[in-house]
Amino acid sequence: MKLVEDARRYVRHKQLGSRKSGLEAIMLIQLKAHELQIGCQLEYLFHDGRRWRFDFAWHIEKLALEIEGGTWSGGRHTRGKGFENDCEKYNTAAIHGWTILRCTRDMVLDGRAINFVRMMKMKMEEKNGGN
Repeated sequence: MKLVEDARRYVRHKQLGSRKSGLEAIMLIQLKAHELQIGCQLEYLFHDGRRWRFDFAWHIEKLALEIEGGTWSGGRHTRGKGFENDCEKYNTAAIHGWTILRCTRDMVLDGRAINFVRMMKMKMEEKNGGN
């Protein structure tokens, strides 16, 4: 898909990190377009004892966004052990107070993912009295 390839080139050009997939690059572009990248860290290491990372994390709010690739192609996230490992990661994060938004390729491409982030950040701001 041309949009994904363009996003990968953008990531390489801006040197945003070679670990970013095309979908993550598209998400980053959307976050910037909606000014939601403020306070966001990429590949955020959230657990000292493990090498678990979130694709995107707003660590002050303890909000994470994970882009789940390969959902229709039998990717790692949907196969037995990979799915189980993700469950352990997400459950551990929740125990430590994290809110995790999980989005698929289609959700990134059609704008649902950015809307989920926007709505969750608004809810968190409301809950914290607009701070």
